[in-house]
Amino acid sequence: MTFTDSQIELAHGSGGKATRRLIEGLIAPSLGVDTLMDAASLSLGGAELAFTADSFVVHPLRFAGGSIGDLAINGTVNDLAVSGAKPIALTCCAILEAGLPTETLRLVLDDVRKAAELAGVSIVGGDTKVVEHGKADGLYLSTAGIGLRDPRLNLDPAHVKAGDVVLLSGPIADHGITILLTRGELDMEADDLQSDSRSVYPYTAALTDAAHAGLRWMRDPTRGGLASALNELARDAGVMVQLREADIPVRPEVRGACEVLGLDPLHVANEGQFVAIVAPELAEAGLAAIRALAGGEEACLIGVIKDGPPVLTCLTPYGSERVVDMLVGDPLPRIC
Repeated sequence: MTFTDSQIELAHGSGGKATRRLIEGLIAPSLGVDTLMDAASLSLGGAELAFTADSFVVHPLRFAGGSIGDLAINGTVNDLAVSGAKPIALTCCAILEAGLPTETLRLVLDDVRKAAELAGVSIVGGDTKVVEHGKADGLYLSTAGIGLRDPRLNLDPAHVKAGDVVLLSGPIADHGITILLTRGELDMEADDLQSDSRSVYPYTAALTDAAHAGLRWMRDPTRGGLASALNELARDAGVMVQLREADIPVRPEVRGACEVLGLDPLHVANEGQFVAIVAPELAEAGLAAIRALAGGEEACLIGVIKDGPPVLTCLTPYGSERVVDMLVGDPLPRIC
């Protein structure tokens, strides 16, 4: 893949096609990186570790169900969790804009601490920089995290095969639409809707315990949504992923907002859900393990892996089948 764009645009941060071009066509080859995963694998003193890094520029800083603070912790923890690792420790760095109210910073830091406590991880270090007024939109956070890999798992996309099923932990698109409504960009009432920002580790751990022998792959579908994550899987594994639209949980207010804006919920970001590919004989056991946990009751099976071209398709309630491509452009920038 070659990157030929003359300048960086917002679309390059969408998590969709433009992001893929930027990473694979410019960033990865420039840095000599040839493996693109949510977390890197490291061996140290006999321990198998996972290491990840992330950054957060969400606007606004606070929204229904969360803030940039808990988003930073949960996003990093989740990258470790879907890589088959138990999150252990994080660093958190802050870029502060001159003029940021101290009370805003205090509230965000409280959210960071509370989210870390809930996720069971320690914050072991960080860094702070201050830039001129107007240069950082208030506050940006950057994190890095390390976790201990579960030796029972090997989540290489190459292990995914026809007949495997697609498991989803809960309703999609809550986070992206919540951010949109918080910005006031859509005149809709959705008082009960909030971001799904949370740690998914309890659910990935339960799934691992119940179905590790048949757990092939996991991912948290953040930027670019479920469609981008599964398109990447289809390409990397060389398989067709077929979803059943009627089985994909989407809250009514989220569906309504997407219809008004012409968005596909499959392209909208999530921050507290994950998708997994599981062998069919262990799918029900894995599903039951997730549903047994508070917050996992809406986990469901939404599709199947098939032999065929490496694409994502979706069976509609009307009996037709549509191809769902990766996100093109960036209809909802700055959502994480």
